[in-house]
Amino acid sequence: MRFAYFPGCSLESSAREFDESTREICKALGVELVEIPDWNCCGATSAHSLDSTLALALPARNLRIADRMGLDMLAPCAACFNREKMTAVQLAEDESLRAKFLDGKPLSIGVRHLIEVLASPPLLERIKRSVQKKLGLKVVCYYGCLLVRPPDVVSFDDVENPKMMDDIVRAIGCEALDWSFKTDCCGAGLSIARTDLVLKLVARLIEMAHEAGADCISVACPMCHANLDGRQKAAVKRFGIQTMPVLYITELVGMALGLDPERWFKRHMIPVRLQGKR
Repeated sequence: MRFAYFPGCSLESSAREFDESTREICKALGVELVEIPDWNCCGATSAHSLDSTLALALPARNLRIADRMGLDMLAPCAACFNREKMTAVQLAEDESLRAKFLDGKPLSIGVRHLIEVLASPPLLERIKRSVQKKLGLKVVCYYGCLLVRPPDVVSFDDVENPKMMDDIVRAIGCEALDWSFKTDCCGAGLSIARTDLVLKLVARLIEMAHEAGADCISVACPMCHANLDGRQKAAVKRFGIQTMPVLYITELVGMALGLDPERWFKRHMIPVRLQGKR
């Protein structure tokens, strides 16, 4: 497997552990990532909100470069995946947009999220065969909003009860617990403007993960991780809940494949202590 890799801004700054663990597990699993040269921000924040032309132009440029590479784009960040996928759909449906951003030519590539690739049947089997360490953890998978919405555009497996990350968790020998909060919002869009609401949402998710009996929460979005990990200490202080480690799914897979996770975990705000089970 070979993909045009779009790391995006977060994976080069606040979520470097997501980028590093993604690259390392893909290499271990024989998935070749060719970073898109001279990629730019997808516009998931200010451009998306403030300028409709820029909201298309930024992701369209990345898609155009990937198209020239002849490789499907792979984006680990849920926000980047959402923006690039939505733009690809709009370009496919609107001839005038193709004329404006692609010289009238249709795209010949697709946009994939890392979870979709890891959960594909060939890679799930490869993951199972490559496990070096049975982790034996109880995990709740948190997908957030951007991976699954809008469903007619992103085409994830199930908008209300997605299962692909759960399948990956089971493939590495962990128990994927059922819970009702897989796609509840963590408040990432209000992370700066309404921290009071974000802390309330974060506390609820952490509390429900404990109620489900989880050892940790698995995520695949740097914004979700920033809230659930980065805001957790404040949520604990305000609402009196217990802490809960929040890991990227790539970190869990990396642990199971026998890679050293400590250099990733040292960037977490909540210490990753998994009760001596790993």
